[in-house]
Amino acid sequence: MNLTDARILVLGGSGFVGQALCERLHRAGAQITVPTRNTAGSARTLWPMPRVQLVTADVHAPGTLARLLPGHDAVVNLVAVLHGSERAVTRVHVDLPRQLAQACAQTGVRRVVHVSALGASPQGPSLYQRSKAAGEAVLQQADGLALTLLRPSVIFGPGDHFLNLFAGLQRVLPVMPLAGANARLQPVAVGDVADALARCLRAPATAGQIYEACGPQVYTLRELVRLSGQYAGIRQGRGRPVVGLPYALGYLQALALELLPGRTLMSRDNLRSLAVDNVASGQLPGLAELGIAATPLAALAPEYLGTAGRAVLLDELRQRARR
Repeated sequence: MNLTDARILVLGGSGFVGQALCERLHRAGAQITVPTRNTAGSARTLWPMPRVQLVTADVHAPGTLARLLPGHDAVVNLVAVLHGSERAVTRVHVDLPRQLAQACAQTGVRRVVHVSALGASPQGPSLYQRSKAAGEAVLQQADGLALTLLRPSVIFGPGDHFLNLFAGLQRVLPVMPLAGANARLQPVAVGDVADALARCLRAPATAGQIYEACGPQVYTLRELVRLSGQYAGIRQGRGRPVVGLPYALGYLQALALELLPGRTLMSRDNLRSLAVDNVASGQLPGLAELGIAATPLAALAPEYLGTAGRAVLLDELRQRARR
């Protein structure tokens, strides 16, 4: 697909990955539609892009997708949640893909690029992993879709709530108690994920494929937390000591964080996800097959950590105070 003047519907376009994707599609000359429930919220960062049309809409509401899809050449689904009840997670990860497949059948829009998650599996230990696999299956079983699935590992970059959060916490905590400290992850840069999505849209041959989007290096969660403190300059670049918790204590920590008011920092379901290494399987194509050289963590993270980590933590604390 030639992206110049192509019309792309981006579900979740005002989110972390969505904003990076919209920026790339805008530069390529595409016309982008982003449905959002609040055009003055996080979507305001898209205001300066004249090719991005913000539409006030709830994509979960019956009939919304069938109303939005006509006239578009493709749709990208980025809508996801990390936490929530089984009902809430299923609504986002399974019911929305089902509604999307039905709307595509009604409107004749065939090209779909869907962002799932590394580790998605019907046998996954967490609701998150199982629901992501169920959402994939709904789209794969739909008739007539030209579907590409992208499975990213944990995503880092300016504005993330991953490394920034750990850096912010190390500004106020003398030591970092950490559940799942030995879990292995292969973090991928947000720009690389956005580039991968744009290249999937450009290349018809990617339809029917599943791509794993991973960075060039595997880390333990302990290493990533330590590096976030070092890159942010905590304790003159040494970071805080990281203390790995045994599973029982980690479970209690996750439960306590889950029950606190405001944005959930970690849940018991997140801890279950960490039981499975979040790294490339080696059995599916990755960023290299899309012509993308994965960005090393060290090439990007030191540039945005620091004051950004403090800002993310303050935002979390403000949200808790409003509850």
